[in-house]
Amino acid sequence: MSTATSTPTSTGYAPVGDLRMYYELHGPADADGTPLLLLHGGLFDIDLQFGAVLPGLSADRRVIATDFQGHGRTNDLDRPLTSADLAGDVVALLAYLGVGQVDVFGFSVGGAVALELLVNHPELVRRAVVSSVSFTPDGMRPENAEAVGAMTVDMIEGTPMADSYRAKSPHPDGLQGLLDKLGAFDGGPGWSDAQIEGIAAPTLMTVGDCDAVHLEHAVRFLRLRGGDVNGDFVGVPTSQLAVFPGTTHFNGMARTALVLDTVTTFLA
Repeated sequence: MSTATSTPTSTGYAPVGDLRMYYELHGPADADGTPLLLLHGGLFDIDLQFGAVLPGLSADRRVIATDFQGHGRTNDLDRPLTSADLAGDVVALLAYLGVGQVDVFGFSVGGAVALELLVNHPELVRRAVVSSVSFTPDGMRPENAEAVGAMTVDMIEGTPMADSYRAKSPHPDGLQGLLDKLGAFDGGPGWSDAQIEGIAAPTLMTVGDCDAVHLEHAVRFLRLRGGDVNGDFVGVPTSQLAVFPGTTHFNGMARTALVLDTVTTFLA
């Protein structure tokens, strides 16, 4: 994995109701093209999820990265974690920044939020990468939900997630509360086949070959998006699927060069 890092050109907190939503801007401020919005997974934050790929993603484009409610440097609220609420926070953040349209790269929980944006806020998204996420509950392996629902602080003590949480959080003693909320996360409301077919923006789904998401589910998503065709005869569809080898849900971003090439090629 690359050890390069990207230094944000600016950071700040967007006031979203009672939320102080932390964000970073990376890349050249005068870059042409659509900004890229990064949405991390549960228990991760900007650095933990995207730190290794941020230098490549922001080399020649503007990148907006944010910490969700209760993650990283963003405070928590007396509110459960739902994809709809987190998407609403993102919509408010973009309005605060004066950004009218983005490309989106969302992983896991961030992927569910990206789907929420694609379905219910289509005007905001030009292209989207949705990684390691299902659009219906049966797309996830059942043991994943059971494991997340049973997580305690003791189980992740000494991990980068626990250490980063305590170092950055406005309430460093609240880790168990975050774990409890992640255990109850809705994973998205369950979008219908018609809603997935009706997404206007081209989509790239990425998944590990030993991910928490069933591979059959990822192929179902591709088919609903017009893929799984003979491209030599009908052309390559605008929506695509990438399966990363030797990749689990937890280390879904570990193949840095492969992830970067796949994502940047699609977005371009």
